[in-house]
Amino acid sequence: MANQCEQLVRLLCEEGCAVQLVRTNPPYRPAWIGQLPVVRAGFRLVPYLRALWRASGQAGVMHLFANSGWSWHLFASPAILVAQIRKTPVIVNYRGGQADSFLARAPRHVRSLLGAAALRVTPSPFLERVFARHGLPAEVIPNIIDLTRFAPSPERSFGDAPHLVITRNLESIYDVPTAIRAFKRIRVVFPRARLTIAGSGPELARLQALVRALDLQDSVHFAGRIANEAIPALYASADCMLNPSTVDNMPISILEAFASGVPVVSTSAGGIPDIVTHGVSGLLVPVGDEEAMAREALRVLRDRHLAEGLRNVGLQQAARYAWPTVREQWLGAYRRAAAIGS
Repeated sequence: MANQCEQLVRLLCEEGCAVQLVRTNPPYRPAWIGQLPVVRAGFRLVPYLRALWRASGQAGVMHLFANSGWSWHLFASPAILVAQIRKTPVIVNYRGGQADSFLARAPRHVRSLLGAAALRVTPSPFLERVFARHGLPAEVIPNIIDLTRFAPSPERSFGDAPHLVITRNLESIYDVPTAIRAFKRIRVVFPRARLTIAGSGPELARLQALVRALDLQDSVHFAGRIANEAIPALYASADCMLNPSTVDNMPISILEAFASGVPVVSTSAGGIPDIVTHGVSGLLVPVGDEEAMAREALRVLRDRHLAEGLRNVGLQQAARYAWPTVREQWLGAYRRAAAIGS
């Protein structure tokens, strides 16, 4: 979500739009406050509210990137309330695959705040359907892939040493253990296969222990969080991307793989089938099924004709999410929101 926000700000500024970014996670001042749980939340929340108040008084439209859970209550709700007081129309750009369970359990005021927005925008038909089930109309404006940053690499022969990548945070909902166990099966066929896991999060120690237990230390690399500018090089070195998530909406990692010409093997969680057609643009497997993930990855790695077909369709798909296509959708949304506000 942060990457999409920063990318959109940059692209809008390049279009000549006046954009002011209000961050939910600015550096702590003083820095040592970051070491104090609970207390540090206040040191971020108060400056955040001050910045919101100033920015909303100057803006024609507020674009709010929102998510479920505590993120909603701490950051999204105050933003909508400030916008209402300042009489600034707000677009709630809601993201995250856990929206259905969150809205089902949330207090009534959450739906009231969502209903008060000038527009509700989701990046996928999946979330549009979720919102409709809760009586909240929304429209779809997809995630953006910057095609100036990603390009397919020339086809190469990897022999018995294919490179697989996972580009998800190390959190339980992304179920990286299933992909690691699938990789163990892949190594039986390709004994020099490598797996790079690019991401950070609370599951790191558990995942490292699993890698040791499966005796994969020499073939699995935990790369940590990779800077945006370095991500294209990672995809350029990959022969297949694994996405084992249990909950998902419209993962930008899949779009990046498409734009890089990297075949995708993913679970069919959430909104993924809205962007990946099994056997056409990627291969889909049930959530938590390590055997199926290994089997489909091996199909890609063994069948060059299949891999090339997936690669070509993925590149075509990526063009649907490029800025020249999505640009008019956002500019149109801002115009309509501003008109509602006036």
